[in-house]
Amino acid sequence: CVTEEQLSKLTEISRYISEVANMPPYGLQPYVGVSAFSHKGGLHASGIAKVEASYQHIPPERVGNIKRVVISELSGRSNILHKLEELGLSNLVPKEEAPKILDMIKIQESKGFQYEGAEASFELMVRRLLPNYAPSFELIDYMVIIEKDRRSSSSDDDGILSEATVKVRVGSEVVHTIAEGNGPVNALDNALRKSLIQFYPSIESIRLVDFKVRVVDQGTGTGAIVRVLIESMDGEKIWSTVGSSGNIIEASWFALADSLEYYLNNHKI
Repeated sequence: CVTEEQLSKLTEISRYISEVANMPPYGLQPYVGVSAFSHKGGLHASGIAKVEASYQHIPPERVGNIKRVVISELSGRSNILHKLEELGLSNLVPKEEAPKILDMIKIQESKGFQYEGAEASFELMVRRLLPNYAPSFELIDYMVIIEKDRRSSSSDDDGILSEATVKVRVGSEVVHTIAEGNGPVNALDNALRKSLIQFYPSIESIRLVDFKVRVVDQGTGTGAIVRVLIESMDGEKIWSTVGSSGNIIEASWFALADSLEYYLNNHKI
């Protein structure tokens, strides 16, 4: 017989197994998935704010999970207010700001961003509206080089070199680093981490567990806007970020930078 205490560890055990198996947790999994208790429409958000059981088959706490109010173009004022409370920002952002945040979401989504599966980027977007918000680092510039060496003959070497140069400001210091990687995005990630690790050693625990690219406006061919979704993990928590641009490297940068900034902001490092 399973006790209530054992049942409350179900989500934790599921994520531990995913970690051991080196597989990203399946978000749509019943009960333990991050989307198992998600609410998207404004009516749902308003309903659970009044009576949680109205749109949930069981209390998510029974299986160690939590409810989530998803932010998207379908969001209403209730979604925004609930999300701000969930993120601990309701005391910093007045209720009157909810329509302004909704308008910003619509503007960003018109550019290809989508916050339904990237709540970490949404939190950062709201925090950046606060007058006293100070980012952990600021980008000055970056450059990515991809070179094909036709002379390479090694069977385990495709002859493609990816190298990224990143220049960021941390406090009053400017750091300029270069790193190689298995592809341009990996090189960019390595260079950014190399820049920051001397200031924030704990970022070494962060690893990318999923990377997705979606074409936003498919009718424009190779000139289409792309959306990059990144899922990161530090061994305990999973968070998702988004970037969008007509340039896949820039879209990847937005998502990568948000991932690290979110981690640093929440760990108060």
